Amino acid sequence: MIIWINGTHGAGKTTTSALVQRLIPDSRVFNAEKVGEALMDITPGLPAMGNFQHWPPWRPLVVETARRVLDYTGGTLVMPMTVLVEEYWREISTGLARHDIPVRHFVLHADQDTLRGRIEGDKLLGPVPSPFRLHHLEPYAEAARTWLHAEAEVVDTTHLTPAQVALRIAEAVKG
Repeated sequence: MIIWINGTHGAGKTTTSALVQRLIPDSRVFNAEKVGEALMDITPGLPAMGNFQHWPPWRPLVVETARRVLDYTGGTLVMPMTVLVEEYWREISTGLARHDIPVRHFVLHADQDTLRGRIEGDKLLGPVPSPFRLHHLEPYAEAARTWLHAEAEVVDTTHLTPAQVALRIAEAVKG
């Protein structure tokens, strides 16, 4: 199965995924961003789109990579990946369903002020807050209002530590 951990950039998906992986036996973390990075390494480069998710090969490659890894290893893949475009989520989730791969889709949510504060306080990416992360706050809010929260199990992280969030996800999956 796949535990897909969605949410805006800076919501804590990567940190939470590593913690969830420790709580779920026979699980591995697969960050689909690495598929995008492989596409970004193609030279000459693919057409400029502003985000590798807009490249048509990215979505089926994520599905195929996840399928192949699960065929090889079995178990569970924990996948931290922001997907805010409904059409892209449908393509990925339909592709996984075609391969009979069950998906538990979680969204890490916090209000805009909390998210902005976390992004501005995160010094791991450098002394200046990530413009990329800040730019995605409004698209996340729009996706949350229009489709995303209806498609996933929402975990409000506003007052939770990453360990508490991971435990909630692991308990929901095991439960």
